[in-house]
Amino acid sequence: MGKFATKADRDAIENESAWEDRNLPTTLYQFVTNARDKYGARNAVSYQITSGPNDKAETLTWNQLHSKTVQAANLFRSLGIGENDVVAYLLPNAVETVQSLLGGGIAGIVNPINPLLEPEQIAAILRETEVKVLVTLKAFPKTDVPQKAAEALAMAPNVETVLEVDLLRYLSPPKSWIVPLIRPKNPVKHKARILNFNAEVEKQNTTLDFEDKSEDRVAAYFHTGGTTGMPKVAQHKYSGMVYNGWLGHTLLFSETDTIICPLPLFHVFAVYPILMSMIASGAHVVFPTPAGYRGDGVFDNFWKLVERWKVTFIITVPTALSALMQRPVDADVSSLQTAFSGSSPLPIELFNRFEKATGIEIVEGYGLTEATCLVSCNPPAGLKKVGSVGLPFPHTDLKIVRNSANGPVECEIDEVGEICVSNPGVFAGFTYTESEKNLDLFHDEKFLRTGDLGRLDADGYLWITGRAKDLIIRGGHNIDPAEIEEALAGHPAVGFVGAIGQPDAHAGELPCAYVELVAGASVTVEELRAFAKENIHERAAHPKHVEILTELPKTAVGKVFKPDLRKRAITRVYDDALEQLGLAAAIDEVVEDKKRGLVARVRRKDHVDEEAVLHCLGNFTRPWEWVD
Repeated sequence: MGKFATKADRDAIENESAWEDRNLPTTLYQFVTNARDKYGARNAVSYQITSGPNDKAETLTWNQLHSKTVQAANLFRSLGIGENDVVAYLLPNAVETVQSLLGGGIAGIVNPINPLLEPEQIAAILRETEVKVLVTLKAFPKTDVPQKAAEALAMAPNVETVLEVDLLRYLSPPKSWIVPLIRPKNPVKHKARILNFNAEVEKQNTTLDFEDKSEDRVAAYFHTGGTTGMPKVAQHKYSGMVYNGWLGHTLLFSETDTIICPLPLFHVFAVYPILMSMIASGAHVVFPTPAGYRGDGVFDNFWKLVERWKVTFIITVPTALSALMQRPVDADVSSLQTAFSGSSPLPIELFNRFEKATGIEIVEGYGLTEATCLVSCNPPAGLKKVGSVGLPFPHTDLKIVRNSANGPVECEIDEVGEICVSNPGVFAGFTYTESEKNLDLFHDEKFLRTGDLGRLDADGYLWITGRAKDLIIRGGHNIDPAEIEEALAGHPAVGFVGAIGQPDAHAGELPCAYVELVAGASVTVEELRAFAKENIHERAAHPKHVEILTELPKTAVGKVFKPDLRKRAITRVYDDALEQLGLAAAIDEVVEDKKRGLVARVRRKDHVDEEAVLHCLGNFTRPWEWVD
């Protein structure tokens, strides 16, 4: 591992060699084969379907993982997957998920799909990416993934073959006896042929049946978001995958490390900074339960799992850290060296509480799907500026850009602008599968415009200040929601905050905050508003509305899911406006339209004065329509 404590260390690593001259593997097959040749008998991947610290687990060495990966690749090729064809998986975490990911990327283009999406969204991805083969679950208790897959496949006739993974093999008696008796029926609503994944894999050779062309190419599709009918699909090349793995090995991991990663393998965080880093470094990764942090008992057993596997690195997100800090550290965690946190900003109180409870510091990082993930992190061996996302990685070039009368200009130190990034993970000009979505996506034809607002300080540390599209615009005045979120997060009763702009007939938008409390805490809305007023210095940013929710909506990796909060706010504000005028109409739902954004759908009651409704809702900028 290279030393990475300061910007000078980063520059020294970068100056050793140009990226193109580093003599790294060109393809995923070469990458995995290198791991086998270097680390063959060492543990590669472990998985346990239940969370108990003594529960049954399965471990593959690098030799075994290589064989199973090659068998999966051969299977996909035998089913018609060429270099430009797509194999998708709709799976929770399991050994078969790792096989599908690596084998799919070797045979063709692998397309991980979030099982938490609705069938219509899953089907839209299957159609958009022209998937030929789908790997998913066989019907199993306590999961609706097979049912969602069946519904989605009925809407995606392009899928020719379905490979089913049966989780039964992970269970021990008596559970393994019970499941066949209570296994739900999975009505088949599609015409694709259905095969057993493991049975078909076992028929394949453990040496590659086809030529692995030694050239860089697109090998993965990752959908972003998933809030609309058709999420955007980012394209990832071998070079970006290898770059992420090289960074992990160079700066963080060695073959003696064990990493616990309760994050989903349909998300770039688990796939690239973690799994690719394992391949580069020979480290051992543990995936606890199909649902990771969402799995039964994972939080309660977490520290005992750290002790069981002698974990050196924890991979986490702020929402998970908050849940962990509400439980005692009830095991020997002396093996721990570092925790790596990403996906959303980390409140300083949470950073301090975690360090006090475990004795280790959290390394915050920044990445995004469009850049094959990694962009920057706080140096593991150096100064960690809490709230920043650290220094750009070696071979990553960052620019902070703002618009001016003379066009885009680069910002000064500590001046906020849009973060633009160029590195081996950025596929310049071709980030998304849909060419029109790549228009205006690049600065200077090379730098990916991330849509994130940020600044670089005098030491070269990157600070994210918000999302360009998240700005609350109050009467032409720009308000960064992060200012409201950070202030309210400082209240001891507050666990998480989501600040958005709610519609306003006068100002266009007014700041609004939704709050989730720490378990067992109590506070009133009035107290929170007073606290916000005291701690937010900009008067225009004082939230007009504060609401306490039992739990904020979150994505699979723990980010506060703001589209749901915006829908909630639009419904409340529009309903209030209609009620105040005594109009017989109400918001039925708020839907996301691909071109118009969020649209309120209005339902008539009795004999409504449609002209009056038109005038009432016409005071707001957000579009609306009648429900027929």
